[in-house]
Amino acid sequence: MTDPELELTAQDEALPLVIVEDDPAFARTLRRSFERRGYAVEHAASPEELEALLESHDFQFAVVDLKLGTGSGLTCVQMLAERDPETRIVVLTGFASIATAVEAIKLGAAHYLAKPANTDDIEEAFGRVGGDPTVPLDTRKTSIKTVEWEYIHSTLVECDFNISEAARRLGMHRRTLARKLEKRPLR
Repeated sequence: MTDPELELTAQDEALPLVIVEDDPAFARTLRRSFERRGYAVEHAASPEELEALLESHDFQFAVVDLKLGTGSGLTCVQMLAERDPETRIVVLTGFASIATAVEAIKLGAAHYLAKPANTDDIEEAFGRVGGDPTVPLDTRKTSIKTVEWEYIHSTLVECDFNISEAARRLGMHRRTLARKLEKRPLR
């Protein structure tokens, strides 16, 4: 279900959008694609840069990467939603976990997409105004590895992606956690 107000034609006024992404190549690609579609795009690579942008800009739309270097995109979602609860925020992540999806939605995100996501996917997510009760339920059992990864990821979120603190809370050596993260990166 999409919102007809989001349809943008060449003669319409540019829609203000911020991309919060620490990967400069991906941010540049998204920026160009959204600008071709008529958006007025700003870019921030960190929560601090977003905070500075919010002092002088209001955004109708936001694309936020979940993992920003050592920071969390959830902080950015919270900042954007507190500034304007009507901002349509889509969170992107390389590894979608239940814990971070729930937190992102609770903090004000409109949708949560796993990478790779293209501009079409993101625009469609902006237009989603409600849930879809016809989404099929997954009857597949969750593997032990997936359960472990989701637990590790939720602990990382609780620790604001501080690996040392997460390792302490998980009861494992920091290097062990670092090796697990190398095998299955967060991006």
